[in-house]
This record gives sequence, C-alpha cells and structure tokens, in this order.
Amino acid sequence: MTAQSRPDETIKPLLRALHGRAQAVPPVWLMRQAGRYLPEYRQVRAQARSFLDLCFSPDLAVEVTLQPIRRYGFDAAILFSDILVVAHALGQRVWFVEGEGPKLEPMRGPESVARLDPTSVLPRLEPVFETVRRLTRALPRETTLIGFAGAPWTVATYMVEGGGGHDFAAVKRFAYADPDGFGRLIDILVEATTRYLGAQIAAGAEVVQLFDSWAGVLPEAAFRRWVIDPTRAIVERVKRRYPGVPVIGFPRGAGMLYADYVRETSVDAVSLDTTVPMSLAGALQQRVAVQGNLDPQLVVVGGDAMRRGIATIADALRDGPFVFNLGHGIVPETPPEHVHELLRVLRGR
Repeated sequence: MTAQSRPDETIKPLLRALHGRAQAVPPVWLMRQAGRYLPEYRQVRAQARSFLDLCFSPDLAVEVTLQPIRRYGFDAAILFSDILVVAHALGQRVWFVEGEGPKLEPMRGPESVARLDPTSVLPRLEPVFETVRRLTRALPRETTLIGFAGAPWTVATYMVEGGGGHDFAAVKRFAYADPDGFGRLIDILVEATTRYLGAQIAAGAEVVQLFDSWAGVLPEAAFRRWVIDPTRAIVERVKRRYPGVPVIGFPRGAGMLYADYVRETSVDAVSLDTTVPMSLAGALQQRVAVQGNLDPQLVVVGGDAMRRGIATIADALRDGPFVFNLGHGIVPETPPEHVHELLRVLRGR
C-alpha cells in the first residue's frame, strides 16, 4: 500500500479524528506504546547489539511495532524508530548507553555544521522505509500507521548538547550568539526531515507526527524562530507533495504558545503535554484535532486515579475531533495490565 492507494479512511478511527470528526469513542494510541514496559519487547531488544541496530533491522523493528497492536488493539501503530536517526544519517556519531539514553559527538559551531551531509539521509535510512513497507502489509485494515520525526529544534539540541537531560546552555549559546550559523543547522534539518517524512509516506505511512520534545525551553521570540518557523516549513513542503496526509505536531511544554503554534504551523492536529489544562485544550480543538494528554504516571499508578484522569480528559474533549493519548511517552515502570484497563475504561464509557 502506498500514499496513493489507501483503504477507505472510514474504517480507520484515527483518520476520521484527524480529518475533523468527533466520535463517541475516541481513537487511542500511546506514545512509546512499544517499549521496555512490555516483556515481549525486552526479549526482542536482547537480540539486537544496540538500540540503533534494533531501529535499523526491519525484521526486529516490525516485530516491536506490532507487539502493542497484538496485545491491546490500539487504533494506530507508530513506526518503531528514534528521532536521532536523522542526526546519524547526516553523519554525526550517535550511540545509546543503557540507563543513560542517547549520546552524540557534540557539534561546536559552523565548522561542525559544514561537515553534515544531507545527501546521505535517504540512503542511510532505507532500512526504516523497508520497515514501513512491511508494516503496511502486516497491520490490521482498521489500524492506522503513523510515521514520525524529531522537529528541527529538538534534534538540534541533542546534536549540539551531545545528549539529553542538560540545561540547554550550549545550544542556546550557539543559537543566540550565531543565529545565522545555527540557522544553517536548522535549515539542514528542515530539508532532511522533510525528505525523511516524505519517504515514510511514500512507503505507506498514513499520518506523520513531529516530536518537538524541548520546545518548551525557549522564550517566545526564540520559540517562534526555532520551533514555529521550521515546523511551518516542513508542514508546507510535506503538504505540497502529500496534501491528504495529516500532520500532528507535538511542541511539548509550549504552554500558552500552543495556540500560536497551531495557528501558524498549519498542523492538522496538536498533541498536548500533561500540563495543558482542558480549557486550553478545548479552545485549540476549535481549530484542529487535539491529542492527549493523560499523565503517564497515572498509568503506572492505575486504579481510581487513572480512571478519574481518563474521565476528565474524555468528557472535556468528546464533542470535537479528539485522539486519546498520553502527555508524553509510557514509562518503563508501567504495568502492562494497567494499559489494558485504560483501554477498557475508555472504550467502555
């Protein structure tokens, strides 16, 4: 199946929501729904030499993408990969340390940017596209396939800082002291990300999501320049070639700037982090589909606390286009049976 030959969207609840339709039972998928909380994932992960090997092995990546679909019957499968494969494909050294997360050889100024090779992105990421092609044949007919990429600002933070979990001092100093030089890095990432998403769509992805995990660390002017403007450029270019494919944006931590992000980027849907109040979510829903935003720790706790959280969100957003999700990804400590309970509660309402 390709982007030009999709089955009727009416059998796919996620596509109905992203095209603006309210539904009595909202579609549901969860960020990081394939991951370490599942015992079957851990078994497959043990077969790969490294996390990147897992991402670049179509046999293994297909299997872990399908695991939560088999176990839970989510309305969507999201391609198993990582936002940093684009940095890797551009020629930066990327590796993962168990228990610590991603590590990169830090970029330091324009000379590092000049060494990046945008022409290498698609050839180096061909295993990802093969995974997408295989998933289109393996998924149930009613299940939507989501492709994704990291947004330029967030990928740039990892590339400059050399990893995550920092105070963002290095990337902010680069952006503030040399905006033209930093802008060249962002431009490269815009082009690479556009090509990457387009190739996923050509291989069969029906929806794409842009993860801007560190959008919330920027003040307003920088947010507009390094989050809104690059996202708008990517959405425009993707839509020019694939006008029927919805784009979901996730500017985590954007706060009151969520409204400007939605208005100025032309995304079809916005994924909301845990801090977004229902009043703001409802206002955003007047413009686009909204996705979110249960606290992942509520799924760890389960029970009445989780059920109350589900009810609050579902009741507030049920009258408009809405996709139930978390405010960030599932954490490894999550009991798998709590995810079963989440789906039972949501679908049984």
